[in-house]
This record gives sequence, C-alpha cells and structure tokens, in this order.
Amino acid sequence: MQELVSHLAKSLVDNPDMVTVTMSEEDDTITIGLAVAKEDLGKVIGKQGRTARAMRSLLAVTAGKENKRSRLDILE
Repeated sequence: MQELVSHLAKSLVDNPDMVTVTMSEEDDTITIGLAVAKEDLGKVIGKQGRTARAMRSLLAVTAGKENKRSRLDILE
C-alpha cells in the first residue's frame, strides 16, 4: 500500500523527489502518512478533496483484501 500511495503522489506532483510516505500498523488499522512539497499540496488534495478521497478509496479496497482498515493522513 505504501508503494501505491507513493506512485500515485509522484505522478501528481511537480516535485516527485519531495514525496515521502510513511506507514504504521496498529491492530487492524494501517495508517499511511503522505508528505509532499508545500506548493504541491493542492495537487494531492484536489478540488474539494476529490483526489484525496479517490486515494483513500483505493487504500480502503487494498486494505479490505487483508481484512484491515486504512487511513491516509496528508501531512504539511
């Protein structure tokens, strides 16, 4: 899942070298933190949060295959 978020974010932003993805797992919840350059933050979130919502949906499907929950935190 970490690679999925990294690939999606790097294809959206202007500075792919600044993309960092962290992952932590607690019980049945996987938390993924996504940090991008400040000027690319809007591209990752999208208009009215649509891009972020789509990324969260993809994570939910991927985590559901493992009977887990997912959470995507977009960090500033």
